[in-house]
Amino acid sequence: MRIVPLGETGEPLLSPDLIWDTLSQTGDIAISPLSDPVNPGGLVSRAAIATAVIICLQTDIRVEATELRDGDTNKGWPGDGFDLQPGEVPLGSRLWQLRRSALSEGIELMAEDFAREALQTLIDQGVAVRIDITATADRPANRLDLAIALYGRAGTAIYQGRFAVLWDQSGAR
Repeated sequence: MRIVPLGETGEPLLSPDLIWDTLSQTGDIAISPLSDPVNPGGLVSRAAIATAVIICLQTDIRVEATELRDGDTNKGWPGDGFDLQPGEVPLGSRLWQLRRSALSEGIELMAEDFAREALQTLIDQGVAVRIDITATADRPANRLDLAIALYGRAGTAIYQGRFAVLWDQSGAR
Protein backbone atom coordinates (compact mmCIF):
# COMPACT_ATOMS: atom_id res chain seq x y z
CA MET A 1 0.00 0.00 0.00
CA ARG A 2 1.27 3.46 -0.89
CA ILE A 3 0.08 6.93 0.10
CA VAL A 4 0.75 9.38 -2.72
CA PRO A 5 0.11 13.15 -2.62
CA LEU A 6 -2.07 14.23 -5.57
CA GLY A 7 -2.03 17.50 -7.51
CA GLU A 8 -5.03 19.19 -9.11
CA THR A 9 -4.85 16.83 -12.09
CA GLY A 10 -4.81 13.69 -9.96
CA GLU A 11 -1.14 13.11 -10.70
CA PRO A 12 1.41 12.69 -7.91
CA LEU A 13 2.48 16.01 -6.40
CA LEU A 14 5.98 16.43 -5.03
CA SER A 15 6.20 18.48 -1.87
CA PRO A 16 9.14 20.89 -1.84
CA ASP A 17 10.22 19.62 1.58
CA LEU A 18 10.24 15.94 0.69
CA ILE A 19 12.20 14.09 -1.94
CA TRP A 20 10.12 11.37 -3.58
CA ASP A 21 11.74 8.40 -5.30
CA THR A 22 9.17 7.11 -7.77
CA LEU A 23 11.12 3.91 -8.46
CA SER A 24 11.18 2.67 -4.88
CA GLN A 25 7.99 4.57 -3.89
CA THR A 26 9.75 6.07 -0.87
CA GLY A 27 10.14 9.60 0.38
CA ASP A 28 12.73 11.33 2.49
CA ILE A 29 12.99 14.68 4.21
CA ALA A 30 14.88 17.30 2.19
CA ILE A 31 18.12 18.56 3.73
CA SER A 32 19.58 22.02 3.06
CA PRO A 33 23.01 21.98 1.41
CA LEU A 34 26.02 22.64 3.64
CA SER A 35 26.56 25.84 1.63
CA ASP A 36 23.22 27.29 2.87
CA PRO A 37 24.20 30.44 4.83
CA VAL A 38 21.18 30.28 7.19
CA ASN A 39 20.50 26.58 7.74
CA PRO A 40 23.48 24.46 6.58
CA GLY A 41 22.62 20.77 6.70
CA GLY A 42 19.26 21.48 8.38
CA LEU A 43 15.76 20.45 7.36
CA VAL A 44 14.20 22.35 4.48
CA SER A 45 10.94 23.94 5.60
CA ARG A 46 9.41 25.97 2.79
CA ALA A 47 6.10 24.13 3.18
CA ALA A 48 6.13 23.20 6.86
CA ILE A 49 2.41 22.38 7.21
CA ALA A 50 2.30 20.28 4.04
CA THR A 51 5.41 18.42 5.18
CA ALA A 52 3.93 17.82 8.64
CA VAL A 53 0.73 16.41 7.10
CA ILE A 54 2.69 14.06 4.84
CA ILE A 55 4.90 12.87 7.70
CA CYS A 56 1.87 12.27 9.95
CA LEU A 57 0.07 10.24 7.27
CA GLN A 58 3.00 8.35 5.77
CA THR A 59 4.76 7.36 8.97
CA ASP A 60 3.55 3.99 10.19
CA ILE A 61 2.67 4.15 13.88
CA ARG A 62 3.23 1.23 16.23
CA VAL A 63 0.00 -0.41 17.41
CA GLU A 64 -0.94 -2.70 20.28
CA ALA A 65 -0.29 -6.38 19.63
CA THR A 66 -4.05 -7.03 19.94
CA GLU A 67 -4.65 -4.79 16.88
CA LEU A 68 -2.47 -6.93 14.59
CA ARG A 69 -3.91 -9.53 12.26
CA ASP A 70 -2.31 -12.95 12.03
CA GLY A 71 0.89 -12.61 10.04
CA ASP A 72 1.21 -8.83 10.53
CA THR A 73 4.48 -7.36 11.74
CA ASN A 74 4.16 -4.30 13.92
CA LYS A 75 5.34 -1.02 12.42
CA GLY A 76 6.42 2.23 13.98
CA TRP A 77 9.57 3.85 15.21
CA PRO A 78 11.09 1.72 17.98
CA GLY A 79 12.15 4.85 19.87
CA ASP A 80 8.51 5.63 20.64
CA GLY A 81 8.70 2.83 23.15
CA PHE A 82 11.35 4.46 25.33
CA ASP A 83 11.96 8.14 24.61
CA LEU A 84 8.55 9.81 24.58
CA GLN A 85 8.54 12.81 26.89
CA PRO A 86 5.53 13.60 29.10
CA GLY A 87 2.74 14.98 26.94
CA GLU A 88 4.22 13.63 23.69
CA VAL A 89 2.45 11.08 21.54
CA PRO A 90 3.88 8.66 18.97
CA LEU A 91 4.03 10.02 15.43
CA GLY A 92 2.29 8.40 12.49
CA SER A 93 -0.89 6.81 11.25
CA ARG A 94 -2.57 3.43 11.35
CA LEU A 95 -3.35 3.64 7.61
CA TRP A 96 -0.80 0.85 7.11
CA GLN A 97 -3.25 -1.51 8.83
CA LEU A 98 -5.60 -1.18 5.86
CA ARG A 99 -3.10 -2.74 3.45
CA ARG A 100 -4.59 -6.21 3.88
CA SER A 101 -8.16 -4.96 3.72
CA ALA A 102 -10.43 -5.07 0.72
CA LEU A 103 -12.04 -1.84 -0.44
CA SER A 104 -15.25 -2.95 1.23
CA GLU A 105 -18.12 -0.97 2.69
CA GLY A 106 -16.96 1.11 5.66
CA ILE A 107 -13.29 1.30 4.72
CA GLU A 108 -13.76 5.03 4.06
CA LEU A 109 -14.75 5.65 7.69
CA MET A 110 -11.79 3.64 8.96
CA ALA A 111 -9.39 5.62 6.76
CA GLU A 112 -10.91 8.92 7.90
CA ASP A 113 -10.59 7.88 11.55
CA PHE A 114 -6.97 6.75 11.10
CA ALA A 115 -6.04 9.98 9.28
CA ARG A 116 -7.82 12.15 11.87
CA GLU A 117 -6.03 10.33 14.68
CA ALA A 118 -2.66 10.85 12.96
CA LEU A 119 -3.28 14.55 12.31
CA GLN A 120 -4.61 15.28 15.83
CA THR A 121 -1.08 16.23 16.85
CA LEU A 122 -1.34 19.29 14.57
CA ILE A 123 -4.34 20.50 16.56
CA ASP A 124 -2.65 19.67 19.86
CA GLN A 125 0.40 21.72 18.82
CA GLY A 126 -1.72 24.69 17.74
CA VAL A 127 -0.95 24.40 14.02
CA ALA A 128 -4.66 24.09 13.19
CA VAL A 129 -7.94 24.36 15.06
CA ARG A 130 -9.98 22.08 12.81
CA ILE A 131 -9.29 19.27 10.35
CA ASP A 132 -11.73 18.02 7.74
CA ILE A 133 -11.08 14.61 6.19
CA THR A 134 -13.09 12.92 3.48
CA ALA A 135 -12.26 9.45 2.16
CA THR A 136 -13.70 8.23 -1.13
CA ALA A 137 -13.21 4.68 -2.39
CA ASP A 138 -12.55 4.29 -6.11
CA ARG A 139 -13.03 0.54 -6.32
CA PRO A 140 -12.45 0.14 -10.10
CA ALA A 141 -9.10 1.95 -9.73
CA ASN A 142 -8.31 -0.06 -6.58
CA ARG A 143 -7.61 3.02 -4.49
CA LEU A 144 -8.93 5.21 -1.73
CA ASP A 145 -8.68 9.00 -2.02
CA LEU A 146 -8.25 11.18 1.06
CA ALA A 147 -9.10 14.90 0.95
CA ILE A 148 -7.59 16.79 3.88
CA ALA A 149 -8.18 20.41 4.90
CA LEU A 150 -6.70 22.18 7.92
CA TYR A 151 -8.17 25.43 9.25
CA GLY A 152 -6.59 28.17 11.35
CA ARG A 153 -8.06 30.28 14.13
CA ALA A 154 -9.70 32.71 11.68
CA GLY A 155 -11.56 29.81 10.07
CA THR A 156 -9.62 30.03 6.82
CA ALA A 157 -8.02 27.02 5.19
CA ILE A 158 -4.29 26.89 5.89
CA TYR A 159 -3.75 23.61 4.03
CA GLN A 160 -5.68 21.55 1.49
CA GLY A 161 -4.36 18.36 0.01
CA ARG A 162 -5.45 15.17 -1.66
CA PHE A 163 -3.86 11.76 -1.30
CA ALA A 164 -4.38 8.45 -3.04
CA VAL A 165 -4.03 5.38 -0.87
CA LEU A 166 -3.23 2.75 -3.48
CA TRP A 167 -3.81 -0.95 -2.98
CA ASP A 168 -1.17 -2.93 -4.84
CA GLN A 169 -2.71 -6.01 -6.40
CA SER A 170 -0.15 -8.24 -4.72
CA GLY A 171 -0.65 -6.72 -1.27
CA ALA A 172 -4.45 -6.59 -1.01
CA ARG A 173 -6.13 -9.77 0.18
